[in-house]
Amino acid sequence: MSARALHAVAASHVFDGVAVLDDSAVVIEGAHIAEVCPVANLPASIPVVHLPGNAWLAPGFIDVQVNGGGDILFNDTPTAAGIHTIAAAHRRFGTTALLPTLISDTPEKMAAALIAAREAAATNPAVLGIHFEGPFLSPEKPGVHDKAMFRAPDADDLKLLTSWSEGAVLITLAPERVPAEFIKALAEAGVRVSLGHSMATYEQTRSALHSGLTGFTHLFNAMPQLLSRAPGPIAAALESPATWFGMIVDGEHVAPTMLRLAVRGQSRPMLVTDAMPPVGGKRQTFELYGQEIGTHDGRCTRADGTLAGAAIDMASCVRNTVQQLGIPLTAALQYASTEPAEFLGLGTILGRLAPAFRADLVAFEPESVNVLETWVAGEAADSKPRY
Repeated sequence: MSARALHAVAASHVFDGVAVLDDSAVVIEGAHIAEVCPVANLPASIPVVHLPGNAWLAPGFIDVQVNGGGDILFNDTPTAAGIHTIAAAHRRFGTTALLPTLISDTPEKMAAALIAAREAAATNPAVLGIHFEGPFLSPEKPGVHDKAMFRAPDADDLKLLTSWSEGAVLITLAPERVPAEFIKALAEAGVRVSLGHSMATYEQTRSALHSGLTGFTHLFNAMPQLLSRAPGPIAAALESPATWFGMIVDGEHVAPTMLRLAVRGQSRPMLVTDAMPPVGGKRQTFELYGQEIGTHDGRCTRADGTLAGAAIDMASCVRNTVQQLGIPLTAALQYASTEPAEFLGLGTILGRLAPAFRADLVAFEPESVNVLETWVAGEAADSKPRY
């Protein structure tokens, strides 16, 4: 092991995505991990950052549903600069990679958002791609989305969604509102397709899974609930081992009891924040579709009480998963990193601490999950950004 251009981060506990390694270090060369080894095996010539006390080091968190942060809403600021602000706000809470998420909007706004994400990703490794939540959704399950934006997809939509092969593109849609061949065409082009804001039946969901759908956006929310003779999309999700479902573990969107049941299913859980501008920001209110959204007691709501995204960060989601769901910390960390990486098809480069993986790391106190430091592509948060 050459000391050239190498540096290391050492901790009393290193979770590599599979196992906890005591008194170990992650050796970083450039943007990637060169080795994970015992601290005692480090050459004396390598600069080492020693984390304090009982701190843990783990793969950086990956959030596939980020509407905003740092007082910026992506819909209102579909620019590279806006995305950089959002990513910086979430990095404080351990998120080292994310998908800026556009809530249902016009074709023109969708095109602008895609251009912005491509521009941001060119210089900011934390930006993995883009998530379009809508507009091909059910008017019966709009949530806070503007139903006036809902429409059926056309050839231009397919062209837009499949135009960025280098980035991770995720689309949330209602399968019953689009042709089956639309889902198939997206999946064959590498786009991740997720069910959300949908009234799909169990049979319609199974058909969509056969066409290439692999995700479920904020499971339980904005979809039919489990019934004895109408199992709906939730049952289809939980019996499908080749799918992932997003969980917003804020104690508001879904009762912890239901999430405890969900993680016992065959599908693969991943944590998402569905975060809005107050996360990492200074203001408790913002506008969406011209309506004021307020944040009170951890809830983002419209004046009529409709939930409007969330005011939670990924570190809090990890902590709540442990404390509210009774899940081991190691599993909660997998939900926040390994699983979303696998969902996006990036499981060979992100979501683990192993040689040749990108050096995205988070250091934190294990009890509070208070974030101490992050590294994105080998660079600590206090390093000068490249954008």
